[in-house]
Amino acid sequence: MMKKKEFFIPFVGLKQGKHRFGYNIDNTFFESFGYEEFNGANIEAEATLNKTSTMMELDIAADGSVNVNCDLTNEPYDQEITSELHLVIKFGEEYNDEDDEILILPHREHQFNIAQYLYEMLVLAVPQKRMHPGVLDGTLKSEALQKLQELQPKETTKEDNNTDPRWDGLKKLLTDNK
Repeated sequence: MMKKKEFFIPFVGLKQGKHRFGYNIDNTFFESFGYEEFNGANIEAEATLNKTSTMMELDIAADGSVNVNCDLTNEPYDQEITSELHLVIKFGEEYNDEDDEILILPHREHQFNIAQYLYEMLVLAVPQKRMHPGVLDGTLKSEALQKLQELQPKETTKEDNNTDPRWDGLKKLLTDNK
């Protein structure tokens, strides 16, 4: 897990109420986790901590883009991402982050790190299938697309339906049983 100081939120000295923390996330953030799927990243994230006397609530919102390669053409493009996360922070005997929505901190803690939550939130915000916008609207011209177009199966017509006579006997078996 990333241990950069900027992602630690010291909550002991904060008054009750809402407190905002801003982050500018680039590709070095993801590389520190060993994640190398992105060519680049430019994301603005804001964490809002609502501190009460017995617990805290953390809301994280992120908006920006990551540069990824298209799954079809391998062409790089900027994928817009937006994501939100809500986390309830309670105090207990020992640290427990097994629940996705509840973090339990020991009573002696005075700060916590949100880097892992940011990382997971942003990686999950990227679509599973990455498709270059030029592929979807037909404006992208690439060698990979041309090769896929050449190798695409051609539609057959009645005239092209000349089959090997050895298979005709088997086809009769399929149609005779119906």
